[in-house]
Amino acid sequence: MNYLGFRSQFIELGAFSVHQVNAVFPNFSPNNLTRWQQEGLIVKLRQGFYVFQEVVLQPNFAFFLSNFIYKPSYISLHTALAFYGIIPEAVTQITAVSSLKTTNFQNDVAQFSYKKIKSDLMFGYEQKPLGNRAISIATPEKAILDLLYLYPFYNTESEIENLRFDEDFIRNELNIGNLNIYLDKFNNKKLVERVRIFTDLYEI
Repeated sequence: MNYLGFRSQFIELGAFSVHQVNAVFPNFSPNNLTRWQQEGLIVKLRQGFYVFQEVVLQPNFAFFLSNFIYKPSYISLHTALAFYGIIPEAVTQITAVSSLKTTNFQNDVAQFSYKKIKSDLMFGYEQKPLGNRAISIATPEKAILDLLYLYPFYNTESEIENLRFDEDFIRNELNIGNLNIYLDKFNNKKLVERVRIFTDLYEI
C-alpha cells in the first residue's frame, strides 16, 4: 500500500489501531506497518497500536496516547500533579489509572504506567482540549486522592512533605469541597487518615 494514501486517511487521528485500519482497508497487510516502522514514519506504541512519528513531539501528545492505548483510563497521580504545577519534579513516565489491570508499556515515545482502581472510583476527571483532540485527566483533587490511595506509604507528614506540593496552590486553589466529596466516595478509612495528615500539614 502507498504510505501517502494511508497517511491521508489516518493522520488527523494522530494515532491509530490495527482494528481501525482493517475497518477501512480490509485487505491491509501488516507488513506495511513493519516497513513504515523501519523507515521511521510510524512508531509502535503497544501490540496493535501506532502513532505517526511527525506528531509525537506535539505538547502533551503523550497524554492523548496514554488515553488511547489503554481504555478506560485517565491521566492522574504524579503526571497530573506535575501538569497542574502542584509538584515540581519532571515526570519521567506518563502515569494513569484504569479499571483494567495494572500494567506498563515502554516504547520510543514514553513509558506509560497504569494503576488499577475499582471501577466505581473512575470519577473526578475531565476532558481538556489538546488541539483538535481532548485528553482525560484527573482534577487536582482527584489526582491527590488517587495518589494517597494507590501509594499508601504516603502516610506520614515527612513522606507527604517529600512530594514538595506547591503550598500556594494547596492553600489557595485546591477545592477542599470537591476533595471531601471525592473522599467520601472512596469509603476508605485508611485514606481518610492519610488525607487528614495531608490537610493538617498544610493547615487547610
